[in-house]
Order: sequence, then C-alpha cells, then structure tokens
Amino acid sequence: MSKRRLFLLPVLLLAVSLSSVAATPGVGQSAPDFTLSTPAGEQVTLSSLNASGSVVLIVLRGYPGYQCPFSQLQFQSYQQAAAQFASLGAQVLFIYPGADGKNLVDDANQMIGNTALPANVRVLLDPDYHFTNQYGLRWNDANQTAYPSTFLLARGGFVIFAHTGRTSSDQTTPVDALAVLRANTHSQKN
Repeated sequence: MSKRRLFLLPVLLLAVSLSSVAATPGVGQSAPDFTLSTPAGEQVTLSSLNASGSVVLIVLRGYPGYQCPFSQLQFQSYQQAAAQFASLGAQVLFIYPGADGKNLVDDANQMIGNTALPANVRVLLDPDYHFTNQYGLRWNDANQTAYPSTFLLARGGFVIFAHTGRTSSDQTTPVDALAVLRANTHSQKN
C-alpha cells in the first residue's frame, strides 16, 4: 500500500465515523422524527403531533437505580402548567429512558402515579435508549441514563429552544418554556 493511501485511510475512517455519530438538535434545526410508546402501549409519532402545533419535548433521567427526584419535580411542575401549554396549542412529551424490559413500564407508571395525565401531556418510553442515542443525549456514567434536556419545537418540527443539562438538577422550568413559546407565538403572528 502506498504512503498516500496509508495517509488517507485514517481520514476516510474518521469521516465515516463522524457521519454516524448522533448530534443533539440545536436551535434552527429540524428535530429528528421518532415513534415511541406510552406505558399503556399507544404509539406516538413526533411529526404527527408537531404537524398541528408546538411540542415541548422533555428528556427525563428515568430510573437510574431510583426514581430521580429532580425528574419527578419537573414532571409535576409541567403537569401543573399543562393548561397554560394547551392554551398555546402545545403538546408536552416526556421521554422516560431506560433498559428494555418489564421494569421500564413499571418504573414510568410509578413516576406517573394514579392521577390521570392532562390531555396534552404524554409519557413515552425509550427502551434501550434508542431515542436518547438518536438525539445524542446518553449519559454514559455509572448510575446515569440520559442528560436532562428540553427542546421546544415550533409547528413543523423546528427547534426554537434547546437545553441539555449536565447535572441532574439542570432543567428547564415551565415558566421559562412558556416564555419562549409565547415569544415565538407572537413573532409568528407578525
């Protein structure tokens, strides 16, 4: 093999590997589509929901050996603000990542509790981190699952806000998400 070919081989391998690495969508980009199931087995596709309005996409930490108290608080606070999101035409999707198996449904149901979810709020299971890896959010440290993240998507799937927390408590509040959605709603009317 010539020296030139030996030099080009690592460059070629790097180019091939970079194209397969998942990237976290940023502001102005299209959010990659996905289909996930609720704990009850209902299939939900992002593009179907996003065709009719905004989507608030929240990645929880799931069950990294315990029910994450920060994720539970965030889940509860968004449920309490569900009517405000609905008034803006926004669906709220919580992604609950974890290892595939019977415990993922049980763990998600434990977090949801016995109270019915508001009509515009859904919890979606991410077995074996397929979504989490697709969005480049897998937190591979010991006792971790996914980086807590929030994406606000305008109708059609364009990201208008993206935040990826690097600690368990680094999350986007409903107040902040609502402010971004309101600002985007007003700017679309002009």
